[in-house]
Amino acid sequence: MRNPTSPASLQGPRTTSWRMRLVFIMLVAVAVAVVFVTNRLLTDRFTESTRNRAELRLVLYSGNLLSELRQNAVVPQLLARDPTLISALNTGDYAQSTQRLISFLEEIGAASLTMLDRDGRTVAATDRSLLGQSHRQAPYYVDALRSKDTVFKVLESETGQYRFTYSRRVESQNQVVGVIVVDVDLAKYERAWAGISDAVLVADSEGRIILATEPRWRGLSEAEALAREPVDSAIERAIQATQSWTALPADAYVRGEAVMRVEGRVAFRGWRIASFTTYASVREKVNGFLALEIMGFAILLALAFWVMNRKTVVRMAVFQRESAELRALNARLQREIAERERVQENLAVAEQTLAQSSKLAALGEMSAAVSHELNQPLAAMKTYLAGARLLMSRNRPDEALSSFQRIDDLLERMGSITRQLKSYARQSGDTFEPVNLGDALSSALSMMEPQLRQRKVNITRTLPEEPVRVMADRVRVEQVMINLLRNAMDATEGVDEPTIEILLAAGETAVLTVRDNGHGIDNFDNLFEPFYTTKQPGDGVGLGLAISSGIVNDLGGRLTARNASAGGAVFEVQLPILTEETRAAE
Repeated sequence: MRNPTSPASLQGPRTTSWRMRLVFIMLVAVAVAVVFVTNRLLTDRFTESTRNRAELRLVLYSGNLLSELRQNAVVPQLLARDPTLISALNTGDYAQSTQRLISFLEEIGAASLTMLDRDGRTVAATDRSLLGQSHRQAPYYVDALRSKDTVFKVLESETGQYRFTYSRRVESQNQVVGVIVVDVDLAKYERAWAGISDAVLVADSEGRIILATEPRWRGLSEAEALAREPVDSAIERAIQATQSWTALPADAYVRGEAVMRVEGRVAFRGWRIASFTTYASVREKVNGFLALEIMGFAILLALAFWVMNRKTVVRMAVFQRESAELRALNARLQREIAERERVQENLAVAEQTLAQSSKLAALGEMSAAVSHELNQPLAAMKTYLAGARLLMSRNRPDEALSSFQRIDDLLERMGSITRQLKSYARQSGDTFEPVNLGDALSSALSMMEPQLRQRKVNITRTLPEEPVRVMADRVRVEQVMINLLRNAMDATEGVDEPTIEILLAAGETAVLTVRDNGHGIDNFDNLFEPFYTTKQPGDGVGLGLAISSGIVNDLGGRLTARNASAGGAVFEVQLPILTEETRAAE
């Protein structure tokens, strides 16, 4: 009997333990490598994205500054040529000068406008509190007197802010009579930048900061401004380095926080603009991805421990249970496959039956439609034959030939009707062409002439002077008109003075309206349904309006019906009109 504590018996557990340790070490190594690479790649990517956005903002900021400076640069030149201001300086009458400067200020958008006389005294200003003050020693006054061009000056005020002025002397008859001073409001950009970027500064050509979102920086160089930030202790710097380990080496520190410095150029007197953006957004994004990765690796490690600690017997039991379930599932799938095959066979038989039934239904509809549509041409042919027989008996063969020609036209039309009536069953049309609705209406009335004469129906037609054209098939359009006219004739049966009004109008669409003075429509729900009719058996099969509705829909229009307020029914056909531009495109 083998000793359970022999080396051979312990070899299996030891091998499993070493495997577990190896798998654990590999997972930890992979996790550290993935986190390190991810940190570097994402840091570079998000830092570059943040830098690009900061550079775009600097371009926008410098463009705004340059636009403001250029806009105000031309103001002194314009005001120095103002006749009213020159006259006030010559006469010494400044009663209206201040109000005139205020009116200019609203249009220009400058900070303030000031007019000085030849002695440097303020004689007009948009800020009335400055009236009477002397600017004789001010640089913008002295330099403006010495130069014939506009002078730009940057002056530091008592509050620590900088004042940006344009000044130009005013001449009258080659004599200097005063100076115009325009203050440019650049401080508004400081306030705007403070709400968007972390820190922004603008320095002149000498490196002196003249605009900054940090008020303490004004008047200093960039190095001096950053050196004035409080220095952190060694412990605080160590904690900060630990917290911001996902950031690249900092360009500078602002308020003790690492920032990214981006510099740009303002195309004005050598000015520079720089912004300082914190790495907070970069750290947040990178740390978020790293937290997800670390959590994922932690879950993987936990699952690895759980899987490797399972007993072999338990795994075998699971495998056997899964095998039994798979066998049962396989048997169930085979039964479902056999059942599905039987259902598919039954479905194929049902589809064949349904297809045959559909063919028979379509043939029935077509035969009924053909018989319905051919009644009208047959009745007209009967009338023409009777007229031709009478003419032949009276020895008038030339006039009889005219009747035979009409019968030939009717035969051609009957052939066209048998071809076109198929569209009701298969919902498809033939090639369309421009159709004049007025000509089609005349042809339809000619077809209905014998019945109209027999019934003594009063026909009223209202047509526009210009032709109304649509893109359609003329035979099908005439078919719709004949069905509507025949429906109106049937509706006026029994009326003392039957009247049918036909109105053709053209606007955004072509509209054909047929109105009768019959008894109106009782049932609108089934009006356009096939085989619905209110006539007596043998008088109609109820396909006229259904066929007409189908034809109008195929032509892109619609057929509607309503009862007139004065009595009778109104049927309206709306079709897309064919304009000259559409005809040219076609």
